Amino acid sequence: MDWGTDLWDQYDVIDKHTQSGLDLVERYIKFVKERTEIEQNYAKQLRNLTKKYTKRGSKDEQDCKFSNHASFQEILNELNDYAGQRELIAENMMTGICVDLTKYLQDIKQERKTHLSEAKKAQQTLESSFKHLESIKKRFAKEWAEAEKATQQAEKTENDLNATKLDVEKAKLHAHSRVHTAEESRNDYAAQLQKYNKEQNGFYYSEILQIFNNLQDMDERRIRRLAQGYCQFSDIEKKVLPIISKCLEGIYAAGGKIDEKQDSILFIEQNKSGFDRPGDVEFEDYIQGIKPATSDSSLNPPKARGKLWPFSKKNKISRAEKNMLPAAEDFSHLPPEQRKKRLQGKIDEITKDLHKAQDQSDALEKMKGVYEQNPQMGDPSSLEPQITETTNNIGRLRAELCKYETWLSEAVGGEESLSPVTINNNSQNSAVTADPSQNIYTEFDDDFDDIEAPVGQCTALYTFEGNSEGTISITEGELLSIMEADKGDGWMRVLRANGEEGYIPSAYVKFAS
Repeated sequence: MDWGTDLWDQYDVIDKHTQSGLDLVERYIKFVKERTEIEQNYAKQLRNLTKKYTKRGSKDEQDCKFSNHASFQEILNELNDYAGQRELIAENMMTGICVDLTKYLQDIKQERKTHLSEAKKAQQTLESSFKHLESIKKRFAKEWAEAEKATQQAEKTENDLNATKLDVEKAKLHAHSRVHTAEESRNDYAAQLQKYNKEQNGFYYSEILQIFNNLQDMDERRIRRLAQGYCQFSDIEKKVLPIISKCLEGIYAAGGKIDEKQDSILFIEQNKSGFDRPGDVEFEDYIQGIKPATSDSSLNPPKARGKLWPFSKKNKISRAEKNMLPAAEDFSHLPPEQRKKRLQGKIDEITKDLHKAQDQSDALEKMKGVYEQNPQMGDPSSLEPQITETTNNIGRLRAELCKYETWLSEAVGGEESLSPVTINNNSQNSAVTADPSQNIYTEFDDDFDDIEAPVGQCTALYTFEGNSEGTISITEGELLSIMEADKGDGWMRVLRANGEEGYIPSAYVKFAS
């Protein structure tokens, strides 16, 4: 069954039906757009939520050492990745459904307009032919009536006794002329009728059949393409479900990582003072005070009362008084355990700064070497003030490091825990005291100033096809260099081993520890 055969006389119905199909495509496009807006707003709210509850600052970092605090931060990170997947759904729906269907809709609208225009034109041609046929038919009817009238007049004249022979001949000649004209009109009418029937047959059995069948094919293609759009609506979300499931599994795993016993131990280690518990209070015998004055007891007054509980009300120091106490640089004002922790933390901090300063010194020396080999790139002497400043900074940091190591050694009191600290610091010192001249490269590209150092490393968890502008494709398990971290939009810029650089979703990678 087809439209051309069964709906040959339903032009208006076909017109309305095909327009209804196009309207449905437009409605679906609007529906998907509104869905993408919901996804984008949802992702934005999730990101704002995670940002609101993410801990920052030194105190928060200290809290995150506890497993229950750290697990909550992992949940926030997983939720942030989950938000990135919702954004990816919105983006893929917009590009894969809305944009493609909108372009397809414009093409099919033009195709429908062309088919309907062809049908209208064929219909108008047939109607014009029929009007011409009616005109010739009327002319034939008129000529035949005139011929009959002239024939009757000729017979009447011939039967009239008063009519002359000339009048009879004239009437017969007129009647013959009229009959001849009527015969010509009849032949024209017959020819036009035959032509019209042929055009009408071609219109209904060929032209309109083909046009309506083309419209049927167009509508079926429209339905098939819309069905694909319906399936895409589901497939786009199904493709990211594995990643979403991993985010949810990560949230569940974060809850399973909590170790309440370890958190208690960590809390104890962080806050124990190291003081011994107070001893027994000595008995003070005041009876001795009533002995004679000559007694030796008068020369030995009672001993002062020993130290009470360290957290007793009498021994507590108000917050204002505590703030007024000067903090010693060697943290000697702190309990033993806390002092060791603060000193070790200070050593780690100085060591980190020392590495940075050494890296900066190495970079300046390399740049100086480049300038010396390529004077057109810059003046080597212009770097001397920076090199001198960096060298002085390195010396100052080394002195501070040595000072805090000495204090830590005193605080530890020769314990075995000192050895790893000394070993680490010696190794660090050996690293930072290396001769900078040994690290000067003798060959550099002319584009040295354009070199951008990676901010970290990561491994691709999934394969990603970078189809849009600015993105790149990655494969699962690939090691990548992070050139620009995620700024909260769910994307990060990375560098592949082959030198290709671009943006990828942050949720597709695992950061190197």
